[in-house]
Amino acid sequence: MRASQFFVSTLKEAPAEAELVSHRLMLRAGLIKKLGSGLYTWMPMGLRVLRKVENIVREEMNRAGAIELLMPLINPAELWQETNRWEKYGPNMLRMKDRHDRDFLFAPTHEEVITDIVRKEISSYRQLPKNFYHIGDKFRDEVRPRFGVMRAREFMMKDAYSFDRDKAGLMQSYRNMYDAYTKIFTRLGLDFRPVDADNGEIGGASSHEFQVLADSGEDVIAYCPTSSYAANVEKAEAVTPSTPRAEPAQSMTKVATPGLKTCEAVSEFLKLPLTRNVKSVMFMSGADENAQDTFCMVLVRADHSVNEVKAIKLAHLKNARVATPEEIAAHLGTDPGYCGPVAAGGSFPKPVIVVADRTVAAMSDFVCGANESGYHLTGVNWGRDLPEPAMVADVRNVLAGDPSPDGQGTLELCRGIEVGHVFALGTVYSEQMGARVLDEQGQSQVVEMGCYGIGVTRVVAAAIEQHHDEKGIIWPMPMAPFAVAIAPIGFGRNAQVKEAALALHDALTAAGIEVFLDDRDERPGVMFADLELIGIPHRVTIGDRGLKEGKVEYQPRGSDAAATNVPHDQIVDFLSKRVVE
Repeated sequence: MRASQFFVSTLKEAPAEAELVSHRLMLRAGLIKKLGSGLYTWMPMGLRVLRKVENIVREEMNRAGAIELLMPLINPAELWQETNRWEKYGPNMLRMKDRHDRDFLFAPTHEEVITDIVRKEISSYRQLPKNFYHIGDKFRDEVRPRFGVMRAREFMMKDAYSFDRDKAGLMQSYRNMYDAYTKIFTRLGLDFRPVDADNGEIGGASSHEFQVLADSGEDVIAYCPTSSYAANVEKAEAVTPSTPRAEPAQSMTKVATPGLKTCEAVSEFLKLPLTRNVKSVMFMSGADENAQDTFCMVLVRADHSVNEVKAIKLAHLKNARVATPEEIAAHLGTDPGYCGPVAAGGSFPKPVIVVADRTVAAMSDFVCGANESGYHLTGVNWGRDLPEPAMVADVRNVLAGDPSPDGQGTLELCRGIEVGHVFALGTVYSEQMGARVLDEQGQSQVVEMGCYGIGVTRVVAAAIEQHHDEKGIIWPMPMAPFAVAIAPIGFGRNAQVKEAALALHDALTAAGIEVFLDDRDERPGVMFADLELIGIPHRVTIGDRGLKEGKVEYQPRGSDAAATNVPHDQIVDFLSKRVVE
């Protein structure tokens, strides 16, 4: 491809709104252009990258036995009303009406649509298993679109949906997709980890996220360097301390702590380590829609933080929200900052359920709020000074150095960007929508369902976050818009340079190598800066002086190695070997 027949639109500086490296570089390299908030046009150079990702995803999905189809972006409200997600999905769903005043939506995902297809088209167990996928646009009306295509409102996604007659079949399909995703991200040249994950609002039994490791990632991943264990920090288990609770060694004492409302301030005042202090976090929850709210006090060690994803899965904390200062005062008789599990005067003003993290349940002689403004308690012990907690559970975020749940070492933390997610849904949607088949005995049974997503546009940004330097993008070869860039010095002024550049362009094209010839006749500095910014993996510079010596200059993108002079008549073979590598 010659630049004069293509479209190059680079920028020296990115807009001030671009926060992430990937957002800045995609704008500067002319891969995308902003149309509106969270809306981007994929320009020709960026679209070539996007298609590379899409093609690898498609090849591996086909190889895994999935069947491609294409579902509409616009969905009728009726399908989503069947699963109650028309109301539950919230403001992230963009709704509209047609000329007949019928409700529609821009689909943020396609569980309802694919389940509708299956319930109409598949009636017998003999037609299972099936796995359908499509690669198409989604729309989620993000409250604050940011980070370019990393969190855009409109984006391209590959989603697949498996249907099986039983749970064993579902888990086989799940493993099949897990393996396919591993092959996809390996082929794309990404450093990634599959991690055990929370199912979130999609629901279901089991799920794994595929995380591209990058310092700019929004997700925190806990992993064990000496084993295969990895989990999103929302899911990573904080194991029970191996050391049993020590016997009390102190008497409970009320200590004046005027104006000291944080655990850090109290620990400093008492000259005690933060690990001796217990932090109280209050929630209001309801077991179901008809139940009255329950006030719950969740206790974690002061150097730990409450994991709300874990907490709200507990029976006492279903549908939980953080309690207001007024609710705290009504139930504990104090204001925030002095709350604790020991009831002042022997009983709380209103019922309180105490949930202790596993670490807190193993503590003795600890410090906590006295439920009296300006006071804390020291030397507090379970069983003696207060009842054992109503519930002991894992409700905290893990820390680096915590024991790995698999017993194979300790945990480390890193950041990652979620680019794929596999869910074993079970019957969450098929039960609600009546997707059933007849078994061997002619009995009707609900099909088991899985769903599997890859953010195709997000993969592009994640790759840049992982592969870049101060000059620009460094594409992994499978994702690069072109494999080789030809940089002719004085293309419009030197007939020999022009002839050699065109001949090399044609020879590489004939050899099946995607080549970009920069025939814009720009100054060398501008040309090199653009090619490094765009990130084409291999560059050949052709100049008059080198041609007279029978040589051209080769430079790989991102390499610290010096440029290499290669005989002009050997450059095609030289490049062919490296492009394949």
